[in-house]
Formats: sequence, structure tokens, C-alpha cells
Amino acid sequence: MKVTVFGIGYVGLVQAAVLAEVGHEVMCVDIDQHKVDTLKQGIVPIFEPGLATLVQENIDAGSMIFTSDMAAGVAHGKIQFIAVGTPPDEDGSADLQYVLSVAETIATHMTSHQIIVTKSTVPVGTADKVKAHVANVLQERNANLTFDVASNPEFLKEGAAVSDCRKPDRIIVGTDSEKVKRRMRELYAPFNRNRDKIYFMDVRSAELTKYAANCMLATKISFMNEMSNLAEKLGADIEQVRKGIGSDPRIGYHFIYPGCGYGGSCFPKDVQALVRTSCAIDYHSELLEAVERVNSRQKEKLSDALMRHFEGDLQGKTIAVWGLAFKPNTDDMREAPSRVLIEALWKAGAKVQAFDPEAMEECQRIYGERDDLLLMGTKEAALKNADALVICTEWTNFRAPDFDALAETLREKVIVDGRNLYEPELLKEYGLYYYAIGRGDSIKPVI
Repeated sequence: MKVTVFGIGYVGLVQAAVLAEVGHEVMCVDIDQHKVDTLKQGIVPIFEPGLATLVQENIDAGSMIFTSDMAAGVAHGKIQFIAVGTPPDEDGSADLQYVLSVAETIATHMTSHQIIVTKSTVPVGTADKVKAHVANVLQERNANLTFDVASNPEFLKEGAAVSDCRKPDRIIVGTDSEKVKRRMRELYAPFNRNRDKIYFMDVRSAELTKYAANCMLATKISFMNEMSNLAEKLGADIEQVRKGIGSDPRIGYHFIYPGCGYGGSCFPKDVQALVRTSCAIDYHSELLEAVERVNSRQKEKLSDALMRHFEGDLQGKTIAVWGLAFKPNTDDMREAPSRVLIEALWKAGAKVQAFDPEAMEECQRIYGERDDLLLMGTKEAALKNADALVICTEWTNFRAPDFDALAETLREKVIVDGRNLYEPELLKEYGLYYYAIGRGDSIKPVI
């Protein structure tokens, strides 16, 4: 099939690459000419395991084309995916200007029936707005053309997006058109061989499914962080609690790891957007508001632990930070706990020496050149002349460090672990102060 994807950011690029891999002819359209030009050279602007290789293979095979020519994009595809960003407005609601702009572009250039599919994460009712927008433009053109608007939300995890796209758990399609159902089954047939993973439903249910999934996962994280705060006060170990409740198959082990809060492009934005949607229909979503509050508070725990240890005085201290991305296997720092920490340290007069395997360029882009920010080439280099170490991201190569070297290098022998990577009793043997999340007495110095 010939497919057009408008918006070659994270979602659009991954979906386009995987569709091209199975044989579809995919044209990727973006208004950013620089992005288009670099992608034509096989240079992928984001880090996602396996994506750069896949894009280059598709370019070489001729199954993936990049352009900024909107009219060419509309003419190419029998299915038009809208995968542009929906950034939050000042009030937290999703900004639909880019989605509606693409809808207008499609309506302006289409010359035959089109299937328009929203792939972006959009509030319930967006497909209706897209439909109305397209209809208005066609009316202004006096064009007697038909079209369908469907919802096909993505469920990709950053760091595993290519794998998720190749082997989806489910494929949600919102439509009431039998023609669209046939086309979408044809499009996704290569991913639907072992069992039927396609769930057809009405458009509004499909739109809500995306938000409901992310808000459920965010709720699990905030619930465990709430329990970790209780564990600290009650002298319990949240890691033991996690194992105890995770063994219940009704709960499971996924997304019940306590830590320094969730970040990224999805959970914070989607929780806020659903809260705003609730307000717009005069419904007070107390649970989701609490999820957001707990998460915001949790991101302050790392700097709070340092302030307690140093008795409120971080002026002139040098703090090593391991991990800048909001999670491993990505360079994404959107809403990352590391940003809350770093900015709090600067406000307190401290200097930061940071290392991340992938997010260093992104950190440089966000903060620019600063005397109080040094981006170091290795995790060991970040420790040099540092008073304390804070771990923000659970990258694999942080899991088994040389504790002797840590104890010898850190001037104050302090570790604040936002991901509970280590066992308190082990660090006790090395004479380190160890502050973790929800581990009872281990929040106090264990030397």
C-alpha cells in the first residue's frame, strides 16, 4: 500500500520505518526542511535502538521517501497518517493546531477519496474536529470529494519503540466505516498473523483508550511512590513491599518500581490533557490530579535528600549526576527528573558534573554553555572532585559500579539513588552514605 505520514518526529518516524520494512511504500512529510534533508542522508535526529539502521535500509530499498512537498504527500498515499506533535497549552490541554493544519493541507490538495488517520495522541473529539475542518475546506473549494477520518493511536515505549511497532500488543482502530476497516486490516496484515490484534471500536473510544492506558500506568507509578513515602516514615523497605505485591497476578511487577518520578513525552502530557478534558465536561478527576501532584513532589526528593545531608547548604558543592534521560535507551529529557534536580542544585549554588550514555547533546541543547554544568565523557569522570553522586536514570552500566572507587573518589561519600539500584547493606560495607527511595532506615546514613 501507498502510505503518507505527516510529521516525522518520534511516532511518525518509527511507524513509517516499520511500515516500510514490511513492504509498504511510505512517504514521510515534514515542514522542517533541515530534518527532511538530514533524514534523506540517513541521519536520524533521535536516539532509539535499531531505528537508524532500519531507516537507512528502507532508504536504500526505496520504500521510504522524505519530502517537504505537502501536495506530493497527499497525492502519494491512499492512507494519510497525521503524526504531528500535540504539545500542551499553558493550561495543560493538548494543542491541536498542528493536527488541524495537516487536515487543512490534505483537504486543500486531495483530488480523490482519502482515509485520514490520526496517529498523534489527541483528546477525545479530535477526529470530529478534523472531519469538520476537512469538510469546510472542501466546501470552500467546491470540491465534491468524500473522505473518512479514523483514529489509530500509538502505544510505543521509548527505548523499545521499534520492537513495539513490529510486534504490537494491540492495534486500536476507531472507525464506523467498513471500507476503512478493510484498508486498515490490509495495512496491518503483516503484524497480525499469529492472532487477531486489531480492535475496532468507535472513534471516541479509540481516542480515550490511548489516554486511559497512559494514565493507568502513570497512576501505578505514583501509587508506588506514595507507598515509598509511607515506607520511609514507617521504617519499611519498599523494595520488599514491591516484591510482595507484585507476586499477586492481579497486580504484577510492571510499573510498580518506586523512584524519582516519571517523565518523558507521554505520561506527564497525557495526564494533564485528560485532566483538562475532564474539566471541560464539568467532571472533577480527583485521582488524576493526585497522580500529577504525587509525581511532581517525587521529583524533588533527590535534591531534598542532598539538602538534608548537607544541612541546607549546597553552596559551592559539586554534585555528580548519573543519568539525564527520563528513562534508559533514549536521549529524551522532556519532563525528566534530572532537570528538576539540576535546576534545584543550581538554585542552591551547586555545580553539576553529569554523564549520560545518550542524552548529553540534548542536555547541551536545553541548557547551553554554563560554568556550573560540566558534561563528562564517562561516569567515572563525573565523579572527579564531586562531593556526592545522584542517580537519576537506571542505565545498565550504572548497576554494578566499582564501589571502592566510589568511596575513594567522592569527597563526602554520599550517594542519592533515585532508582534503588543498590542494596543498602552492601554500601554500608564501603562506608558510603546511601539515600534511596522508600527503604526505611536506609534513607539515613548507613556507615
